Amino acid sequence: MIAQLRGTLIEATMSAAVIDVGGVGYEVGISATTAAGLPPAGDEVRLYTRMRISNDAVALFGFLTASERMVFDRLISVSSVGPRLALSVLSKFSVEQLYTVVLSEDAKAMATVPGVGKKTAQRLILELKGTFAKERGLVGADLPAAGQLPIGAPDRGVLEDAREALLSMGFSPQETDLALEGYDGRDMRVEDVLAAALKRLGMGA
Repeated sequence: MIAQLRGTLIEATMSAAVIDVGGVGYEVGISATTAAGLPPAGDEVRLYTRMRISNDAVALFGFLTASERMVFDRLISVSSVGPRLALSVLSKFSVEQLYTVVLSEDAKAMATVPGVGKKTAQRLILELKGTFAKERGLVGADLPAAGQLPIGAPDRGVLEDAREALLSMGFSPQETDLALEGYDGRDMRVEDVLAAALKRLGMGA
């Protein structure tokens, strides 16, 4: 099992990279998120990797962060989701964004991933929600800061959905009320409210 590659980046596209490690060029599949964070060709790079072996091929997939690799593992554990579709999901959403999409049960947003239809979106959310709720470490520094969301007349539907999501993650009613205080849901998505609430609860930088 190859868990990590460290070497010189030879070339990269939005879906693959070639890394020279000791004179051997390894081609790895990557997400657009990882591609955007790669250094220029010729520089040193380290990728966390996951090897997948099928009947007729051995494939490597690379990730800039261990959390992205962990989410990749969670995605391919879902029925009918293979590595390519998992990378498509990770190309559409960062780890933090995917976390909020799943916890807020936003099937509409999930269905915007190429290759993910309505039924697949619902299945992804259903199978990932329990796991994500236990893995708060997936939430990182990309969450919007508290106070950056617009304030106006409250949208109780959005706020209630965000409240239910926070309670399902194990926060107490008191913590949830404090996290949502001052925000409103007008012209906002549930995941936006949830992300800001998590930030206020200390789940981001």
